[in-house]
Amino acid sequence: MKENTTCYRLIIWDLDGTLIDTIEDLAAAVNHALEQRKLALHSLADYRKMVGHGVRNLVQQALGRSLAAEGAEGPDDNLIDAALKDFKAYYTTHIDVHTRPYPGIPELLADLHAAGVKMAVASNKFQAGTEHLIHEFFPEIPFVAILGNREGYPLKPDPEIVGEVLRASGLGKEDAVMVGDSGTDMRTAANGGIDGIAVGWGYRPMAATPDYRFAGSVSELRELLFG
Repeated sequence: MKENTTCYRLIIWDLDGTLIDTIEDLAAAVNHALEQRKLALHSLADYRKMVGHGVRNLVQQALGRSLAAEGAEGPDDNLIDAALKDFKAYYTTHIDVHTRPYPGIPELLADLHAAGVKMAVASNKFQAGTEHLIHEFFPEIPFVAILGNREGYPLKPDPEIVGEVLRASGLGKEDAVMVGDSGTDMRTAANGGIDGIAVGWGYRPMAATPDYRFAGSVSELRELLFG
């Protein structure tokens, strides 16, 4: 791990819970799919515990909790597929109703870009949704890679995610850091052999450990990246 706070040459960003707050729109879309099946809905607090492993996993968890509340068996693949289809149809047309960048993030990205830092996004959100939100909220940032949940490609914390970004950037592991709000993001960094910075404003409680740095606010993250 780097012992100083000099700016990295490459930053790999998580999306949901790190760059942008998407939880309300995600929750509304999953609850729509549940409502179509007359199943119990879930709160924002519930969804904060379920997100981060791709939308199929999110829908599966939500279905499982609703069915369990009724004493029914867990969802089979057909039910998950059908609910996921309804989720995507709703979410695609309501993806940015409440979703916004966290305060200070657009300015931080602009300053990093001006300083010559390369940036990428690595998310477990489906690819089309990932691209849509990045292009909508950060149109001026020329990300070297925007990686979401793509058929035939691994998800975080697979180290290939880091490898793909490094190849796209032309930089080495010593130049890179992963910034995210979850243990999955920090495992991605560790598996890929790069530094990690956990942020404290996302969906899962994170804290400083010897394995990675921690930023409790965007201003603290700025200090870690710029020194």
